[in-house]
Amino acid sequence: MNKINKLFSERGDRKLLSLYFCAGAPTVVGTADVLLTLQRRGIDFVEVGIPFSDPLADGPVIQSAATCALRNGMSLKKLFEILQSVKDQVTMPLILMGYLNPILHYGIDNFCRSCHEAGVSGMIIPDLPFKDYMEVVKPVADKYDLRVIMLISPETSEERVRFIDQNTEGFIYMVSSSSVTGARDSFDNANLEYFKRIDSMNLRNPRMIGFGISNARTLKAANDNAAGAIIGSKFVTLLSQAPDPDTALDRLFESLSSD
Repeated sequence: MNKINKLFSERGDRKLLSLYFCAGAPTVVGTADVLLTLQRRGIDFVEVGIPFSDPLADGPVIQSAATCALRNGMSLKKLFEILQSVKDQVTMPLILMGYLNPILHYGIDNFCRSCHEAGVSGMIIPDLPFKDYMEVVKPVADKYDLRVIMLISPETSEERVRFIDQNTEGFIYMVSSSSVTGARDSFDNANLEYFKRIDSMNLRNPRMIGFGISNARTLKAANDNAAGAIIGSKFVTLLSQAPDPDTALDRLFESLSSD
């Protein structure tokens, strides 16, 4: 069974926590250590960002991390080499998150095959048109037992949400708002109404909420309305400031326990 499906099927009522970081930031050599530290500290699954020069959906924090990673020489080829080196040690699901351009340059089949060989369980491609997903990417991903995770936002119509739910597996990534990534102090009534609206649809796929989660208040809102939370910008900031991943995690957990 795919590790993503296995995690969600076995979680029971436990809320999941996923973290995002950009491969190669703050250093290329430290990428494997970040992964292994997150696993050792109990993070349920990790989204590894593929650095790209034009990350449209990302705010300044993740844009800065991508720029740092590219300057450090991180590439898809290098990332797969790193993942291969720790494949036998990583038991949690890994999801690669990146834009379509570098994946197309690498080649869809080559990318999916390399994911499979490196122990990756799925991918998130924010700018992948759903038509291209259905016709081009999904058949190849299915061949390698990979899950393509799709995003929805407050602007996504109910018809579209149900279509995504019917044609994907793993989980649905609920973007908390229509803005770019970045930490927030709280969610407003419009955010909460959106969470409840999607929850009331009784979708077959579990949902994770991301974008803006940085403290106890936003974490609770995500956990109350989905299977768990995805944290990106807050952890990326802490990772860039801390001397090691353990310290970054300590500071993150401290932030998540306070308003």
